[in-house]
Amino acid sequence: MNEPGSRRGRTHDAEGAHQAILDAAEAVFAEHGFDGARVDAIAKEAGYNKSLLFQYFGDKLALYGEVIRRADEQTRTMQNEALSSLLNANTAGDTSTIRNLLGVYAGWYFDYLVEHPRIQRIYMWEMAEGWQTFSRIITQRDFDDVDQFVPIFAKLQGAGLLRSNLNPLLQLSTALFTVPLYLAILPLFKVLLPEIDLASPSELAHARAFVIEFIVNGLLITASEAKPL
Repeated sequence: MNEPGSRRGRTHDAEGAHQAILDAAEAVFAEHGFDGARVDAIAKEAGYNKSLLFQYFGDKLALYGEVIRRADEQTRTMQNEALSSLLNANTAGDTSTIRNLLGVYAGWYFDYLVEHPRIQRIYMWEMAEGWQTFSRIITQRDFDDVDQFVPIFAKLQGAGLLRSNLNPLLQLSTALFTVPLYLAILPLFKVLLPEIDLASPSELAHARAFVIEFIVNGLLITASEAKPL
């Protein structure tokens, strides 16, 4: 008999098992959403006993939270670099600098979701279900992340660089969700436009440039629109 917590008869290391379970959970949550995912299916995908999942994570909701937090950690470094650059940028100077910094961040986010399609699918499940599951796993760190964005975009809005007077955080969130939304509709257009390989590197590069331009121009005024000092 396999020992409790063994994987296909082999003793596992704790960190390896932890990551394997997270990988399996990410795959199952992406395929079925939170409500449709079954712990039995996650355990089978991971190759570990179900009891080990409960031992490591407690319950399905806590496991889901760990999957989301891992994605957060993967994006946090770039996010912090982008925020720092935007905060230190001279809003009274060349607006092209601000536009370039935002474009770099939007492009990086596009690349991340292309490389992590399961996270993109989990976001789509959350949107379809009104973010009900995510609202159950929110932590203080999520509020801290929001607090980081507020002064930066308030600064841009105060400098007259944002097109709208809508809450700056709502503007940024809406703009950035253009990325997962575009990727989510690709399967549909692969059917409608079968003659174009929309998933090819060249087409994705074209789409990436379009999405960046869409986000930047949607949020920020151009240099020619800026009021003279």
